[in-house]
Amino acid sequence: MKFKIKKGDKVVVITGRDKGKSGEVLRVLRAENRVVVQGVNMVKRHTKPGAGQAGGIVEKEAAIHASNVAHIDPKSSKPTRVGYKILGDGRKVRFAKRSGEVLDA
Repeated sequence: MKFKIKKGDKVVVITGRDKGKSGEVLRVLRAENRVVVQGVNMVKRHTKPGAGQAGGIVEKEAAIHASNVAHIDPKSSKPTRVGYKILGDGRKVRFAKRSGEVLDA
């Protein structure tokens, strides 16, 4: 399956406990069809102290299913779907269907 979300993309959560929250994609887990978004789906992990790190309760981001997030349109800052088009110089780029704005720099 083609993955339209990449690391560094700005996305918004469209369903679930964190609906409405937005952030940057930190990791893409292609095999599980999931993404890790900054500040979204926070979970607490009880960790033992190890070499160079203190123990305690650590809060970190857990993965969220890719279908539960949508790209943020660069123009309107609203959720948008993503399409592909080929530019005049032959590059294939992703674009926001809402505004037509190119997402790839």
